[in-house]
Formats: sequence, C-alpha cells, structure tokens
Amino acid sequence: MLAARFDRFGGAEVLRIVELPDPHPGPGQIRIAVRAAGVNASDWKKRQGLMDPDLPQLLGYEAAGVVDELGEGVDDVTIGDRVFGFTAEEGAQAESAVLVHYAPIPASLDFAGAAALPAAIETAARALDQLGVGAGGTLLINGASGSVGRAAVQFAVARGARVIGVAGPANHDYLRSLGAEPVAYGAGLSGRVRALTPDGVDTALDVAGSGVLPELIDLAGGPDRVVTIADFAGAQQYGVRFSRGDSGRALHVLDEIGELIEAGRFALPVAATFPLAEIAQAHQAGEDGHRRGKIVLLVDDQERQAPAT
Repeated sequence: MLAARFDRFGGAEVLRIVELPDPHPGPGQIRIAVRAAGVNASDWKKRQGLMDPDLPQLLGYEAAGVVDELGEGVDDVTIGDRVFGFTAEEGAQAESAVLVHYAPIPASLDFAGAAALPAAIETAARALDQLGVGAGGTLLINGASGSVGRAAVQFAVARGARVIGVAGPANHDYLRSLGAEPVAYGAGLSGRVRALTPDGVDTALDVAGSGVLPELIDLAGGPDRVVTIADFAGAQQYGVRFSRGDSGRALHVLDEIGELIEAGRFALPVAATFPLAEIAQAHQAGEDGHRRGKIVLLVDDQERQAPAT
C-alpha cells in the first residue's frame, strides 16, 4: 500500500509517499480501504520534531473508508460497510488502515465529511464530559470557531447549555447560526462576557491557548471549572485541567454523532481536500491557519500515485 511518511524532521518538503506492506487487523479490529483521512495540527507538530522523537514516522490517526478485512471476534460490521474512526497508532494517511474504534458513517455524509469528524468530536466531547456541561449551565469557549471549538459549541447546545463563544469578528455570524453568543478576542474579554452574563459562567473551555486562563478562571469561579486542550504550561501554572486523550477518551461520541447529524443538529465543514500524493500541500494549507474547517486527504484506488523517490 501507499502511505505518507517522513524520515527526517523539517518542513512539508520532508513528507513522502512510500510503498509499505499492507496492514492486517488484530482481534477486535477492522481494516478499511481508506477513502479519506483527516489532517490535524498534531501531524505537522510531529513532522517538525515537536512530539515523538523516533524516525521514521507515519501520519494520521483518523480515517473513513470501506471495510475490507475483519479481525477475530468482530461481528458488528461486515465487509463492504462504510465506517469512520481511529487507528491504534499513526498510519491513517494511507491506502489501508486498521481501525480500533469505529462507527458507521452517517448516511448523509461522504467519506471526506466522515474523516473530518473523529479527532474534533472526541476532543470536544471529552472536554465537555470533564466539565460536566449539561442543561441549564453556561459554558464559555475560548476559540469557538475552529474545528474542536465548533464541535464543542454544537454539543453543548445539544445538551441544553447556554454557550458564549470567543472568536474573531469574521466568525461571529457563523457562531450565532450554531446557537452561541459570540464575543471578540483581546483586551477587555472579561467585561464583554460579563455584559452578557454579569455573574460569570459555570464552566470554561480553552481551545485556543491564547493566554487567557486567568480570565477564564475568574469568570468561571475557579480553576476546577476550567479545562484547556491547548495551554499545557498555563494549566500547570494555574491549576487547570489539561485534557488529553490518555486521560480517558470520549469514544461514545462516535456512535452518538450520527443521530445529531441526521437530525440537522451538527455539522463540521471540510475546508479543503487534497489527494494523498499532495500531502505536503495539505500540511501547508493547514499550517497557514486561514481556512474555516478541516483539511482532508482523499485516497482513490483508481488513481494510485507512484511512491516518491
């Protein structure tokens, strides 16, 4: 199979499409013929050497495709089913991938739309679970316009919470369409939030990591009511919980998202798609930070690309 890999750290130019042996699923796992794979900030952080020190490395841990091999004991899907989900390790940005957590693709979604979901919805749902967000509460989301922020807005609204979303003015109308009350970034944030809710908020989620944890703590009434997914140093400094996947994942959301999507209560846009062979361009598009929505790689078995030399 063809797969994305890098053998040294650096810019997007280090990315290669190489030929590797086909993977096979273990007990309880499935293999899919990948049709689309999500691209995340962690991909270019890994490529830059900011995460894992080992080389070489494969890329991607969320994908959508068609089941083509079942591991021992799997009886909840069959060959030919359309599914999306997570790999156990990196390697989703390839022609084949083994999934360990998966669910049927909602009927109204194509492969690209399904591949954009797993990381964003799991991260958002995990943070809301950790905060105990539910009906009647008020949640403040710093960074409400990105993929995770948008997912968190929609989940919180679906749970019956009031949502105040911090974002740039260009995204305010979009946040209103999702059911959030937008406020702008920058100096005076606390005052703008208190103009909407004088007594502050019940909980706060930091998605942007823009150095506002002290304000979020003040607005929410304590560090125990704040979760960040973006500011590890700030979390340590201020006693805020840093949400990460190894502290318990909200995998239940894979099975739950279909109902919300089919009911018209959840949508996560795909900003742009690129063929697997153009993974370098996909990274560059994601890193520039100017696209609204997720970057997705498309894999087409009818147009196999030759591996890079």
